[in-house]
Amino acid sequence: MTDMNTTPQKKAYETQDVTVTYEARRCLHAAECVRGLPEVFDANRRPWIRLDGVPAGRVAEVVRRCPTGALQYALADNGAESPDRPTRITRTPAGQLIVRGELSLDTDEGRRAETRAVLCGCARSHRQPYCDHSGPCGQ
Repeated sequence: MTDMNTTPQKKAYETQDVTVTYEARRCLHAAECVRGLPEVFDANRRPWIRLDGVPAGRVAEVVRRCPTGALQYALADNGAESPDRPTRITRTPAGQLIVRGELSLDTDEGRRAETRAVLCGCARSHRQPYCDHSGPCGQ
């Protein structure tokens, strides 16, 4: 396994069968990854993602639980994650928008293709269009 920067904001963790990328600034600590595969995702360990010895399909299944899209995967044999169809948008009780599907988001870095995101519903996020818990809808 290697741990390398793929962009200034993403880290990649790789095995022969799967690559998982992590974009820390999008993580809202839902902990779906830690609950789903604690042997792979352990926030108290460095590196915190260790993919060795776990089937790639199981890793992909747990990564897809990440609501924010901070975690993404690509399987060596099937490529990148396929978006949900139809696209779904769910508003949380706090006002955040949880979006899953084939997404095209305009961000400060330009247009991004996404499959999962938690979007700001209160317009106070410092990372628009993503929620960063800085406004009332993220609390």
